[in-house]
Amino acid sequence: MRNFLQGFKGDRVIWVLMVFLTIYSGLAVSSSVAALAFHNGGNVTSHIVRHIMVLAIGWVVLYTFHRLPFRIYNSGANLILVAAGVLLFLTLIFGVHVNDATRSLKIPVFGTFQTSDFAKIALIIFVARFLSRNQTEIQNFKKGFLPVIAFIGVICGLIAPENLSTAAILFLTTMVMLFIGRTKLIYLVGLAGAGILLLGFIIMIGKTTSTSGREQTWQNRITQHFSKDDNPEEKFQSDKAKIAIANGGMFGKFAGHSTQRRSLPQAYSDFIFAIVIEEYGFLFGALPLMFIYLILLYRAGVIVRKCTRSFPAFLVVGLTVGLVIQAMVNMGVSSGLLPVTGQPLPWVSRGGTSIIFTAVAIGMILGVSRSIEEEVPVAEE
Repeated sequence: MRNFLQGFKGDRVIWVLMVFLTIYSGLAVSSSVAALAFHNGGNVTSHIVRHIMVLAIGWVVLYTFHRLPFRIYNSGANLILVAAGVLLFLTLIFGVHVNDATRSLKIPVFGTFQTSDFAKIALIIFVARFLSRNQTEIQNFKKGFLPVIAFIGVICGLIAPENLSTAAILFLTTMVMLFIGRTKLIYLVGLAGAGILLLGFIIMIGKTTSTSGREQTWQNRITQHFSKDDNPEEKFQSDKAKIAIANGGMFGKFAGHSTQRRSLPQAYSDFIFAIVIEEYGFLFGALPLMFIYLILLYRAGVIVRKCTRSFPAFLVVGLTVGLVIQAMVNMGVSSGLLPVTGQPLPWVSRGGTSIIFTAVAIGMILGVSRSIEEEVPVAEE
C-alpha cells in the first residue's frame, strides 16, 4: 500500500481534495441523472456507469500529467495556443449545434469535444510563459501589455460568440495573472472599463434590433436575472434550484431523496450544486464543497511560494484561479446570485471534456508541486 501511495507525488492535500470531489461527483450525478435517462433514453444505470468511467479516465489523465515535467508546457506554449485557436475557429464553422450554441467538434469514435476547455488551458500556459519571459517589459504598454492582450483578445473573442460565460471567466483569470505579474493597474482598469462599455453596447444593439441566437440569449439571461417581473417560464431553472436548496435546509434529505432532480434542467451539470444541497444540506453539502475549492486555492498559494522560477508559479496561479472562479460561478448560479451561465462545477458535474481538462489542470498543478519536492534542476527556457 505504501509503495502504491508513493507513486502519487506532489501536494498531498490536493490529492485528498480530489478524492472528496470524486465522492461528491459520484453520489450527486448518480442521484440526478434520472431526468437525463428519461429525456435522452437509456436507463439510469448506463448513465451512472458512463460517469464513473469518465471519472476513472480523469484520474488516469490526472496521474499522467502530474508525472510530466512542467518545462514541456513552457517550450510548447506557442504551439499549444495556435492549436487552440485553430480548433476554436473550426468549431465556429463545423461545430455541433446543441442547445442554441456551437461549442463542440464531432470526433469519430470519441464523440464530441468542447474546444473551449482546451483553449482555456492553452491560453493560461501562454500567458504564464509570456509573463515569465517579459518581466522587465511587462509595465511597458506597447511592448509588454499590448502583445499579450492581443492574444488574450483573440482566444476569448473566438470563444465568446457561443460561450460568453467561459470567455468572461477566462478573461478574468488572465487579468488576475497579469495583475500578479506586475502589469500596471491602470492598464487593467482601463481594459475592464472598455469591456463593460462593449458589453453594454452589444446589449443596447440587441434591444434595438430583432437579434436572434446567442446575442438574444445573453440579453434574456441578464434581463431575466435582474427583472422583478414574475415570469415562471423565464425563471423556471432558477426557481427550481432555489426550491431544491430550500428543501435541503441545514442537514439535507439524504442521498437519493431529492425531489427536484427530475424537473430541474441540467440537474446533473449546471445545477448540480443545488441537488447536492437538497440531499446533503448546507452543513454536509454546500460548506464542504465551498471549502474544498478554497483550500485548493490556498494550497496553490503554498506551491507558488515554494516556486523558484516564475513560469510554474504563474502557471499554478492561472490554472487554480480559473477552476475556483468557475466553481464560484456555478454555485452563484445555483443559489440565484448570478444569471444562468451554463458553467459546470469542476470535477463534480457530469461531463466528458470538462472532467478530462479539469484533470489536466490539476495534474499540471501537482506536477509543479512534485518538481519542487524532488528539486528537479529545470532551467527556465
